[in-house]
Amino acid sequence: MFKIGNRVISNTAPPYVIAELSANHNGSIDLAKRSILAAKKSGAHAVKIQSYEAHTMTIDSNKSDFIIKGGLWDGYKLYDLYDEAKTPFSWHEELFNYASHVGIEIFSSPFDETAVDLLESLNTPAYKIASFELTDIPLIEYVAKTNKPILMSTGMASEDEISEALDAARSCGARNILLFHCISSYPAPLEQSNLNMIGTLKKKFKVEVGLSDHTLDNMAATLSISMGAVAIEKHFILDKTLTGPDSAFSMDPDQLCNLVQDTEKAWKSMGSDDFQRAKVEEASLVFRRSIYFVKKLKEGTVITKDHIKRIRPGYGLKPKFFDKLIGKKVISDVEIGDPVTWDIVD
Repeated sequence: MFKIGNRVISNTAPPYVIAELSANHNGSIDLAKRSILAAKKSGAHAVKIQSYEAHTMTIDSNKSDFIIKGGLWDGYKLYDLYDEAKTPFSWHEELFNYASHVGIEIFSSPFDETAVDLLESLNTPAYKIASFELTDIPLIEYVAKTNKPILMSTGMASEDEISEALDAARSCGARNILLFHCISSYPAPLEQSNLNMIGTLKKKFKVEVGLSDHTLDNMAATLSISMGAVAIEKHFILDKTLTGPDSAFSMDPDQLCNLVQDTEKAWKSMGSDDFQRAKVEEASLVFRRSIYFVKKLKEGTVITKDHIKRIRPGYGLKPKFFDKLIGKKVISDVEIGDPVTWDIVD
């Protein structure tokens, strides 16, 4: 358990819902700010952005290695994609100030050390390590030295790679770490969500676990709460009619609102894992079966099986005592419909 801002990140608190803005500002800081406000109004607990410039992600090269082949961004040159999708460093201070003004947490995924330095200057409350950067151990170590909470996505990662990332973070002072189960496909097919990994990550690595979800609806995110997820990250766009690098797998304000509500309902439904009776069940106890007199008896009458019956309601003795009552005497007169209690038998 730890906190980001004033929010507890734990299964003792409602799920922490993060609206990932990513490239859905479409190059407009005004659209970015309107998106932040919409996320706040939809109930998200935080907005996340991505902190890079094209030159901090890759080099401007036309070689085959630097051209995307297949998928949503087929044919894009890496440099051009990142140049289009970036949230410019020059916007960060204004976006952080605006998020604070409207009352929603904001933090980011840094992609190199210069981004970490920028985010530290803005007093970011947390960091997110993207799936593709989970193997960038020097970056993880640099982030960990800030002593801020770190959320790490595990898309594509092997068990050893996750262990290495956690070891690196912990060796540099990080104590508040969450792993996001993630399928790094955009969009991700629901049938490959592998939500059982949430419990595996939690048990194996002894950390809080969430879901970074790239499926097209809220089914996986809502179900993940029952698997132990304490945080949900999902891409967010102000309007589905907008186009851009990430628009195809992003939720709109109505979907975000539903996500917040549905995951909190799922969390509330989890309840306790012991045999404690639910409070709402107390009133129903009277509808259990119990033992009642079905004959009018005089004081001293020996009870037979014809005198008593296991029926509803539940104000008499439990049915398990039926045979033990046979042969006992009533110590006062009883009427039909009187509950059998120990104080009237001997």
